[in-house]
Amino acid sequence: MSPAEIYQLLRHLTSPVVAITSARGDTRNGMIIDSAIRASISPTVPRLAVFIHKFNFSHDLIFDTGRFALHLLRTDQFELVHRLGFASGRHGDKLKDVPHRLGVLGVPILDDCFAHFECRVVNAMDTGSSTCFLGDVVDVGTRSGGEIMTAPYFRAHLPPRWRGEFDAQLAEAQRLATETATPIRPLVWRDLSP
Repeated sequence: MSPAEIYQLLRHLTSPVVAITSARGDTRNGMIIDSAIRASISPTVPRLAVFIHKFNFSHDLIFDTGRFALHLLRTDQFELVHRLGFASGRHGDKLKDVPHRLGVLGVPILDDCFAHFECRVVNAMDTGSSTCFLGDVVDVGTRSGGEIMTAPYFRAHLPPRWRGEFDAQLAEAQRLATETATPIRPLVWRDLSP
């Protein structure tokens, strides 16, 4: 089986399309991923895991602070996905015109989303091109109803005017991920709680 065919099969394992927000000092950022999972079945110990590529600006913000928020998005939030997912925070404040407030951990909480989970990192694992951050959920909020955006929904309904840009950015991300996929180094997480 070719790498392209394997990748197409792996696409079935994606999570909903989510916004991840983070902050370090006065720097705030948001990004889009489809690699987040529930990491606990215990209702009294809510945890989730996110895979953030090391070449993403948000990676270092999360790694340095041990804090992030995950936002479930609705199917009508393509403009937000475009704003947070099609540009790097290294080139400007992507949250500048996005209504948000700071949560209990000091990370941006988007005003308009299906739900948010504010998390403190309790462990991390190097996966080569990315880091898997395991987060204890410390605060949750819901904002509105609607349908949650999934990766297949996003791909099927991506506005045609964004298709070329999306495909080019995906190809570049795949190239960077391939270059940095090895070596994988053991990572011992340090407690950053105040």
